[in-house]
Amino acid sequence: MTMRFSEAQLKDVMAELPDWTVREEKLYRQYKFPDFVAAFGFMTQVALLAEKMDHHPEWSNVYNRVDISLTTHDLGGISMRDITLAKQIDDHLGK
Repeated sequence: MTMRFSEAQLKDVMAELPDWTVREEKLYRQYKFPDFVAAFGFMTQVALLAEKMDHHPEWSNVYNRVDISLTTHDLGGISMRDITLAKQIDDHLGK
């Protein structure tokens, strides 16, 4: 079973995700794209990744911007499931 990260554990693992930050006890990252179609296409691809994991992001889209927050609601914080999905999203973009 996945466990919620302690503050110390989270600090260590965040070194692996330099473009992500922690906001309100959630992993957070903002992505910008050339236009709405590119942003929406990205969201579609992330939706497929998330569905495979049965772990869904909190997100919003405004024109070319996508804001993503990841948290494990059952645990009330960030877990390895969030880190794994964040890495998959970044890998998908080649970042």
